[in-house]
Amino acid sequence: MEKLSGIQENREFVEARETSRNWGTMLVWALVLGLLAILGLGLARAQEGPIGIGRNVPEFTLTTFDGEQLNINKSRGKVVLVNFWASWCKPCQQEAAELEEAYQNFKDRDVIFLGVDYVDTEKEALAYLEKFQITYANGPDLGTKISQAFRIRGVPETFIIDRNGIIVDIKIGPYTSLAEIENALQTALEQ
Repeated sequence: MEKLSGIQENREFVEARETSRNWGTMLVWALVLGLLAILGLGLARAQEGPIGIGRNVPEFTLTTFDGEQLNINKSRGKVVLVNFWASWCKPCQQEAAELEEAYQNFKDRDVIFLGVDYVDTEKEALAYLEKFQITYANGPDLGTKISQAFRIRGVPETFIIDRNGIIVDIKIGPYTSLAEIENALQTALEQ
């Protein structure tokens, strides 16, 4: 009888170990599936490309190099041009003077310009702004939060937002002329 009791205890021990192993295996699979789901969502979002015309502008606040905080929602009622740039970006340099000239031509017409400096150093960014005599609001994209919200693919990229917070124009790459910028802004003002 003592031998039978030992066998019973051994069987219970083996069953308990198998049950514990099954729970461990299920937990590992649940974690793996959870990580795959998160990765899949991230890849799906990356494949969406930049946000499109007709969509609401993503919520963001830009802290300028001067320390001023500009929230996009407070710009409702005005047309907003958001330009993503970097000091190391040669195409950005090609459009810098025209963007500043367009700003000077439109700043008194309910148009706001915001420059978002992408993956740059403050020293180099400030030198860029000084070199091209850019006077409209500019600030760094800390942690690339703003560029991620817009899902940009590179710089320069420019988004024009109408008075209702809807994206009405997107320019991927540099503007080729002052007229191109002004036409896009004029169209947004007339909507």
